Amino acid sequence: MHDTNHKGNVAEAAIAAEATKLGIPVLKPLVEHTRYDLVFEVDDSLFRIQCKWAPLREDVVVVNLMSACYTSGGRQIRRPYTAAEIDAVAVYCQALDECYLVTAEMFDGRRGLHLRVGPPRNGQLAQLNWAADYRLSGAVAQLGRACGWQPQGRGFESHQLHSSIGIEQAVVGAHDFRRRFGWYMQRSAAGEEFLVTRRGKPYVRLLPAPEQLALNGGERNGGPAGP
Repeated sequence: MHDTNHKGNVAEAAIAAEATKLGIPVLKPLVEHTRYDLVFEVDDSLFRIQCKWAPLREDVVVVNLMSACYTSGGRQIRRPYTAAEIDAVAVYCQALDECYLVTAEMFDGRRGLHLRVGPPRNGQLAQLNWAADYRLSGAVAQLGRACGWQPQGRGFESHQLHSSIGIEQAVVGAHDFRRRFGWYMQRSAAGEEFLVTRRGKPYVRLLPAPEQLALNGGERNGGPAGP
């Protein structure tokens, strides 16, 4: 199967079918060439979904996040998707017969994305996007959480991150924290807080670093404070 349009149609149909199985009403624009292919209705809110066909290369689902169009003169224009245009990217991998869903913090302005289904050969643990964390069957159930975040272009998060402890503080197990340490650091630097648990008990807390206090007459980084 080599035709790009055919692959896109297959991906769109597979994603719509999977969402329908999950009880999600699926709508489709009447006109073509919109930035989104489908609309999901979740918790009385509508979400614009761009559908993508993604091949499996070794242990990685490779997602192309660029769109292409042609001018009247035949020149190709390629550009990434933004959170102002769509709310989520749904991905279909035929080799795995699996659908995935990612939102703005994963796709906004990026050219591509890798979802890993197996460990890398070099032993890397940080900054990996595990495909299992983004399966449509789990992700779409949390898509409704994005309603209050949409003006900022933020979407759902992995199911391990939600708890009743607090709105601004999420809970994550020590094993997952070690496995995705770089990802949690990036999210914390953006202002989020994480409570890391070990064997079900609070262990450490990851917080964004506060601005350094002004020392020595208002200078920053000026050494120890005097009397």
